[in-house]
Amino acid sequence: MAEEKQQQPESESKGVGLLDKVKEEGKILQEKFQQDLAALKQPEKTQLYKSVFRVKHEETPRSRSLGVLSNVFLHLHPARINRDAVRYSYTWGMGGITFYLYIVLTFTGVLLMFYYHPSKIQAFRDILYLAHDVPYGKLLRNMHRWAAHLMIITVWLHMLRVYLTGSYKKPREFNWVVGVLLLVLTMLLSFTGYLLPDDQLGFWAVTVGTNMARASPMLWHEGPFGT
Repeated sequence: MAEEKQQQPESESKGVGLLDKVKEEGKILQEKFQQDLAALKQPEKTQLYKSVFRVKHEETPRSRSLGVLSNVFLHLHPARINRDAVRYSYTWGMGGITFYLYIVLTFTGVLLMFYYHPSKIQAFRDILYLAHDVPYGKLLRNMHRWAAHLMIITVWLHMLRVYLTGSYKKPREFNWVVGVLLLVLTMLLSFTGYLLPDDQLGFWAVTVGTNMARASPMLWHEGPFGT
């Protein structure tokens, strides 16, 4: 009888403890629901909104400097900046180098469009014509090609630097999301550029790449969980 009486309070205490835990979790969920509801009513005060649309800062020297540093265009030539924030051992200069390579690719790509026809019969002939008959054509093509290779390297190094220095944290979360999307877009554009000359390198590169994509899990029909 004594053992039964001892076991009964223990079971009751466990039940009370479980009930308190459920009530506490219910309060937490209720508070989170209230916060989400308030965010729907005032979306401009959420951290996501502030990371996408930078709010106006107060008219103080420190807040004006913060507004300049938070803007992707104004921070390129700011009037005032911390010396340690722009040293090459911290930034590696990868963002500026990547932007410069993008300008080179745009300029040389527009010029190459005048000598290239995207067709199965004419594509490789245009490459030969560009390399052997067009004045400085081989130089123009190599500038475009090597700039594309270098841009892949600098984009990866830039993303690595941003991750190592913690520059992806708030209020720059949206910048990180845009950077990841630009990284994927850059990789895809570089990959599609392989096919344009219609040579053996481009043919096998695209063949291997499409086979890899076909075998990707949940993305293509030959991979695991494929349809």
